[in-house]
Amino acid sequence: MLYVSTRGQAPALDFEAVTLAGLALDGGLYVPEAWPTFTRAQISALAGLSYVDTAVAVLTPFVGDALSAEDLRALCQTAYGRFAHAAVTPLVQLDERQWVLELFHGPTLAFKDVALQLLGLLFERFLSKRDTHLTVVGATSGDTGSAAIDALAGRAKVDLFMLHPKGRVSDVQRRQMTTVLAPNIHNIAVDGASFDDTQAMVKAMFADKVFAGRFTLSAVNSINWARLAAQIVYYFYAAVRLGAPEREVAFSVPTGNFGDVFAGYVAAKMGLPVAKLIVATNVNDILHRALSEGDYSVGTVTPTAAPSMDIQVSSNFERLLFDLHGRDGSALAASMQGFEANRRFDLTPAMRAEASQLFASARIEPDAMDLAMRRASEVSGMVIDPHTAIGLAAAYQADLPRGVPVVTLATAHPAKFRDAVERATGLRPPLPIRVGDLFDREERYDTLANDLASVQAYIADRATAA
Repeated sequence: MLYVSTRGQAPALDFEAVTLAGLALDGGLYVPEAWPTFTRAQISALAGLSYVDTAVAVLTPFVGDALSAEDLRALCQTAYGRFAHAAVTPLVQLDERQWVLELFHGPTLAFKDVALQLLGLLFERFLSKRDTHLTVVGATSGDTGSAAIDALAGRAKVDLFMLHPKGRVSDVQRRQMTTVLAPNIHNIAVDGASFDDTQAMVKAMFADKVFAGRFTLSAVNSINWARLAAQIVYYFYAAVRLGAPEREVAFSVPTGNFGDVFAGYVAAKMGLPVAKLIVATNVNDILHRALSEGDYSVGTVTPTAAPSMDIQVSSNFERLLFDLHGRDGSALAASMQGFEANRRFDLTPAMRAEASQLFASARIEPDAMDLAMRRASEVSGMVIDPHTAIGLAAAYQADLPRGVPVVTLATAHPAKFRDAVERATGLRPPLPIRVGDLFDREERYDTLANDLASVQAYIADRATAA
C-alpha cells in the first residue's frame, strides 16, 4: 500500500513513512493510492470478533508490509488494553432506531484515544529502527491535545509541542493536557487565538522549509493518515453488530475538522453498507454550508459549549475534495491555493451531487443541542456531552428510510463538559475514578502570543535538531 498527496507533488510513501511524516511536503494530505475493498463475506466474517481482531482485519490492507500481522495485533492489544470497557467502543440503544457508539472509554475520555493510543505505539515502533528524533507539533480544540499527550508522554525519541487556544477549551480539557509533567511534553496556550489560528500555525511550520529542515517534524492531528485509519475500525465494529452487510446503517457524526466522518467515508469506500453519513455541525457550520449549498467559505469562529467543533477551516475536507476532483492532485492544488488566498471555495453542482450520494448535513443551534441532552437523559437515562448531543439532534432530524438504524458517535465523556451538561439537564456528571484527582494536580504550560514567529522560536529552543 502506497500513499499519495492530495496535491500531487510529493513522493508516494509507504505506511511507516506516512505515519512519521504527517503532512505531505507539498502541503497536501496523504491518502491511499487506491481504496482497498472488502467483500460481503469478509465483512460478514467480522461479526462477533473482538475490537482488537476487528482492528487487525480492517487495518491490515493499510499497513501493508510495514508490520507483520502478529506485530499489528500486539500493538492493538496494548493500545486498547487501556480502555475502561471490554468492548472498547460499546453500542448503547436509545430507542427502536437510535443508537449511540460510546467512543470515550479511553484514558482521556474522548474518541481521540481510539486512534492516538495506537499512533503513539506506532511512532515508538517505527522510531526504534531509526536514528531519528521526532518533533511532533499539534493543535487542539481540546480533545486531541490530551489524547496525544497521554499517548506520547515519556516515549523515547519524541518531543510533543501542543498548541491550544487560550480560554477556548473546557477546564477539564485544559487540565488533562497541562497536568502531564513528562519532560518531552510542551503545552502552549496561544493567547487571543482560535483553533483555526493554531491549526494554521502548525501547517505553516510544515510548509516553512527552513524551519522544517531543522527538525524531523510529524503530526498527531487527523492530518496524519495513521490516526485517521484507526478510526475506520469502529464503523465496521458498530455496523456488523447492527446487521451489516445484510443491512445498511447510518451514522451521525459531530464534526469540526471532518476527520471522524471521513473515516466513515473510507469505510463506505471499502464496501461497508453505509446508508448515510450525517455531518452534524454547530453554528460554526462551514461543512454544512459546503455540502448543502456548495459554499465552503470561512467565517468568524463563534465560541460555543461544544468547543471541539468551533472550527471554520476543516483540514480533512481536502481529502474528500481530492476524490470530488477525480483524484487529480494538480486540479485540487489549484483549488486549495485559491481557497487559501480568498478564504472561499465553491463546490460545483457535480461535486455536490456526488457528495450527496453518501453525505447529509445539519446545523444544530444551541437550543437544539440542549434539548438533545435533556431528551437523552429524560427518555433514555443517558447523560451525553454537548458534541454528542449535536450528533443526536442531527440524527433525529435525518430523512432516512424506515428500518435503517442510526448510530450517533459519542465523542466525549459528559464529565469533560460538566458545566454545559448541568445547564441543560440539571445533572452534573462526575469525573470517572481514573481521573478523579484531576483538579488536585499541578499544571504546567506556557502562554505565547498569537504569532507564528514566537511559537517557532519557542519550539526551536526546546526541540532536538534532525
